Amino acid sequence: MIVIVELPDEDELVLATIKKIMPYGAFCVLSEYNNLEAFIHVSEVAPRWIKNIHEFISEGQRYVVKVHHIDREKNQVDVSIKRVSEEEKKRKLEMVQNEKRGTKLLELTMAEIKDGDTNAVRKAIEENFDDVYTAFKEASFKGEDVLKKLDLSKALKAKILEIAVKNIKKPIVEVHAIINLVCYSQNGVDVIKKCLDIGEGISVHYLGAPRYKLSLTAPDYKTGEKKLMASLERINSYAQKNSCDFKSDRD
Repeated sequence: MIVIVELPDEDELVLATIKKIMPYGAFCVLSEYNNLEAFIHVSEVAPRWIKNIHEFISEGQRYVVKVHHIDREKNQVDVSIKRVSEEEKKRKLEMVQNEKRGTKLLELTMAEIKDGDTNAVRKAIEENFDDVYTAFKEASFKGEDVLKKLDLSKALKAKILEIAVKNIKKPIVEVHAIINLVCYSQNGVDVIKKCLDIGEGISVHYLGAPRYKLSLTAPDYKTGEKKLMASLERINSYAQKNSCDFKSDRD
């Protein structure tokens, strides 16, 4: 009887738990592939020469690794730690965490609705969203309209929305900048007031002439940075047109 073993793809990021360490490398298991055994050669542990492999990895420890060679005839998989960038590591761990969160939220939903096939519901969600957690997160942030495309009962979609709102809150971050603003005209005070009138959502705190602190809140740093930079550009533009010296420093 031929046993077909599911193997990862080359360059795929997977989670590996170190099983046995030897001077020339280490054997590990890939939990996402039914604990398939893989091998990390000592040259693939770190980007520099290694004298003692135990200084870099430990048995039982989990790592994000990249598949760099597969022998499908022998079901052998070689993986690497050093080929994984920090951004790839962060992205993979976030995906794994989101998968766990999504599974938990779906379990809570199905436990309360007490009707329907969990696997069928998961499939319906994954056909329309990147993953289960994304569906719940978008439902919490954007409301019931994002669930209209799901081929699920009205009661089930209502429960998904309820669980989402209850368990996922919009993240709030604070973004700040310190500015120096000096206006030399006779009506300099009025010019500064107009210069710093930059709309709702951004507060201005006087720190002592000529320093001011701009603060705002946003759902994430990317959004906050974009809004703050736009405000700084508006202040700078107004300052230049009115013979003012403007300088900004990030807080």
